[in-house]
Amino acid sequence: MTRTTQPPSAQRGAVLIVALIMLVLLTALAASSFTLSSTNMKSVTNTQLRNEAVAAANAAIEQVMSSSFTDSPTAEAVNVDINNDGVTDYTVQFAAPTCVSASNISTTSLPPSSLSLPPSFTSANSSFFDTVWDLDATVTDPGSGASAHVHQGVRVLLTETQYNKVCT
Repeated sequence: MTRTTQPPSAQRGAVLIVALIMLVLLTALAASSFTLSSTNMKSVTNTQLRNEAVAAANAAIEQVMSSSFTDSPTAEAVNVDINNDGVTDYTVQFAAPTCVSASNISTTSLPPSSLSLPPSFTSANSSFFDTVWDLDATVTDPGSGASAHVHQGVRVLLTETQYNKVCT
């Protein structure tokens, strides 16, 4: 069997052109998948940072709710350590709690939980107020810019004296 080869002048380089086209296509595919994966990573990171900011705002709201915030409602900054490593991760700006609504209730119709109320709620001649408060927390992560704004409503039973001091 004899092979016939063409002289070098007859070769046109079609394989080289096809190989270069395939190389360009593979490079474009690799570049687009790298861009897509880095975009997805940014999206996941932003979602995680926002969720941490919401958790920090909720932790600050819980901290304020566990204090006697109705005695003198003022704006404050609350430091929150999300990962419990002893370092403040977020500083939550807490607006002054506001008394949104109140309804006067008689001592005979105190809610069932009144069985464990402090002595100030046992006077038969006093009026009591069922109040609703708006707690407003805003947190921004200085590194990433992730932020969250959380409102929480809370119901608090106040004596007439407390009500006159903070809700009127």
